[in-house]
Amino acid sequence: MPKTYRVGMIGFGMIGPVHAYGYLNLRLFYDPPPLEARITHVVTSRPETAERARRRIGADVAATDYRVVTENPEIDIVHICTPNHLHKDALLSAMRHGKHIYCDKPLVASMDEAEQIRAALPDYHGVAQMTFHNRFFPATLRAKQLIEQGVVGEVLQFRAAYLHGGSANPEAPLKWKLTSAAGGGVIADLASHVLDLIDHLIGPFASFTALTHTAYPERPLADDPSRTARVDAEDCVLATARLASGAVGTVEATKLASGAEDELRFEIHGSLGALRFNLMDPHHLEYYDATAISEPVGGRRGWTRIDTGQRYPQPATGFPSPKAAIGWVRAHAACLANFLQAVAEGRPAEPGLEQGIRVQHLMDCLHRSARTGRPVDV
Repeated sequence: MPKTYRVGMIGFGMIGPVHAYGYLNLRLFYDPPPLEARITHVVTSRPETAERARRRIGADVAATDYRVVTENPEIDIVHICTPNHLHKDALLSAMRHGKHIYCDKPLVASMDEAEQIRAALPDYHGVAQMTFHNRFFPATLRAKQLIEQGVVGEVLQFRAAYLHGGSANPEAPLKWKLTSAAGGGVIADLASHVLDLIDHLIGPFASFTALTHTAYPERPLADDPSRTARVDAEDCVLATARLASGAVGTVEATKLASGAEDELRFEIHGSLGALRFNLMDPHHLEYYDATAISEPVGGRRGWTRIDTGQRYPQPATGFPSPKAAIGWVRAHAACLANFLQAVAEGRPAEPGLEQGIRVQHLMDCLHRSARTGRPVDV
């Protein structure tokens, strides 16, 4: 009988159920699945939420101490789904005990904490991966292929943004993602995805000049809206950036974009063509061939919408259909499958903890540039 890997989840707020979704449904999407696995333990901050999560996903054990997972010799895989400031201790414990690790972004709450993870890497022998799931849409997978094939030529310019609108409302409550003590702010929450995706597609970055903005100095407390507290994390970041190749572009992440819900988008312009993608239309990657003939009357030049849909390579099953509109959780399932395949094969996963540290450094560069008002070299 094949080994069944035992999985422990630490945190079950917004992102924990997304991670659990992969395990509960992976067999539908991949035949065969990368490996056999089952969530046996779930840890949250309170006994009642841990027990509720345990019942929801059919786990065996509910607990409130992450060490029940990270120090448990029966646990093979650890998922870290907590607020950012709670990542470090659980990560280091899981690394010391040789667990395979699947860590939600960003890696930790600060660059100092990231350096502690870096220092522990030489003694860590498990397989670890970051949850940078936006790499794993068929459209972004195809974008990477086309760039590597040279169809856009020399990259000249890019623009990348992640737009939300939730903080445009002054009555939106003060939650942990809006506090620096918890490692919050839009740079950690949204820009981390943009930084990883552009670094992956056309990086590395060379420098940033950044501005940040906090719309409202105070917000109502989540547990008592009659009281307010100071907001000390940014709602918006805008940066000009230069890549090591010399190409220039912009990076934007905001929760002040009224009318936007979950709009990650990029445009990449090169000497031979261009690519663009918008998460609000994840079914398509758009490609422009600048070498196509433009005569007569425009010839065949223009933007082509590539139907990437749910066209993952085998052993993906094609469920529910390659032509069906793809959803956000499907990319998360593909990201998880990528990690589990690396675990099954005993090889490093990508993006690994090293990329988590790299993105943490890029985030730190944005913060330093915004704080000083000066360009910062990566």
